[in-house]
Amino acid sequence: MDLKNGSVVTEFILLGFSGQWKLQIFFFVTFSLVYSATVLGNILILVTVTFSSMLRSPMYFLLGNLSFLDMCLSSVTTPKMITDLLTEHKTISVGGCMAQMFFMHFFGGAEMTLLIAMAFDRYVAICKPLHYRTIMSRRLLNGLVILSWITGVIHTTSQMVLTVDLPFCGPNVIDHIFCDLPLVIKLACIETYTLELFIISDSGLLSLICFILVLVSYTVILVTVRQRSSAGLSKALSTLSAHITVVTLFFAPCIFIYAWPFSSFSGNKIFSVFYAVITPLLNPIIYTLRNQKMQGAMRQLWFVHVASTQNF
Repeated sequence: MDLKNGSVVTEFILLGFSGQWKLQIFFFVTFSLVYSATVLGNILILVTVTFSSMLRSPMYFLLGNLSFLDMCLSSVTTPKMITDLLTEHKTISVGGCMAQMFFMHFFGGAEMTLLIAMAFDRYVAICKPLHYRTIMSRRLLNGLVILSWITGVIHTTSQMVLTVDLPFCGPNVIDHIFCDLPLVIKLACIETYTLELFIISDSGLLSLICFILVLVSYTVILVTVRQRSSAGLSKALSTLSAHITVVTLFFAPCIFIYAWPFSSFSGNKIFSVFYAVITPLLNPIIYTLRNQKMQGAMRQLWFVHVASTQNF
């Protein structure tokens, strides 16, 4: 084997989901359907938001960016996880493992920041409706999206710059469905206690702080609406409860995995499935496909497409 950065390990073995062959087939079919629906659903939302004249409000601009991040986040890990279900020897190169972790934390960090921006957008729309267009200007929206991408870059680079040169010269088995920092770091041939604490403070605290900020924003919205009218509170609860559910499903696994990442817990695989597979599908369903205006825009674009095809 060629040595690289003092390492003799050239690939890692992913244990994935253990079980009988029939169970592996069940997971393969299920995750394939979920991933296909995630990609198609988010592409449909991106196309609709981009080309529909009905969806020019700041909320839909942010939703379009969320769909793009969801699709990218899911694509970093899910295709490899699906193909591994049909493979007896589930391996990934060290370089591929590093790339997977880099992009997962990049898109994940960007999405956390974007969810805060979306919560702020809902706060302004509901609590300050007369100033909504003024506050949520195109300049601010572009700034929020750029900030989310910058956050993702800083978040992943700060961790990967300390991980990519770690020497791996012993065990190479990762008891997980994809590469992730806490488990990969444990395989290094040197003491990594300080790095482990840094990851807890970086990923764990980032997830927790973002989650708290989103919940605070939604709480302020509900309190403000309650002070105005009870009917408005009921409507706001109906709308925000779905949003809070998706936000919780996204942040809770991150908080658990990265705030307590170095304790052995078999449920980490389940939490990771929610984070990387399920939530990217729920976001377009909850945020957009249940939205009547979004459905109307999709129908309008379809009718326009059909009419232009017939005329041609």
